[in-house]
Amino acid sequence: MADIAITAASVIGDGSSPRETNTAGVAIAAGQYVYLDDVTHTYKLSDSNAAGAKTCRGVALNSAAAGQPLTIQKSGPVTVGGTLVKGSTYCQSTTPGGICPQADITTGGDVVVLGVAISTTQLSLNIQVPGVTL
Repeated sequence: MADIAITAASVIGDGSSPRETNTAGVAIAAGQYVYLDDVTHTYKLSDSNAAGAKTCRGVALNSAAAGQPLTIQKSGPVTVGGTLVKGSTYCQSTTPGGICPQADITTGGDVVVLGVAISTTQLSLNIQVPGVTL
């Protein structure tokens, strides 16, 4: 199985879940997963096998070019804009900003759990970084 194909226009956050807004450091599409860069203090794309990008702060709720405001959701239910398997665990992939089933994490990738699918369209976002590298 590959990364979940995301349709940015279909990403919908939960209105009562924690959000934050900051500046995008690179072009980011709604539905991509981001981290907060410690040096530039901007959002950049999370990546489970890239030094410095192996953490995840949340999922982008809007698309933004570098230098534009970006709002992310940090936890709670989110409509991901793609098709999920209910009950399956999803993780940050080795594709910058991507999401994949846990079974698809490849050797050298850090396990960053994004959440569990609560339906075929919604993820219960609960980011966990256990510090495990495959």
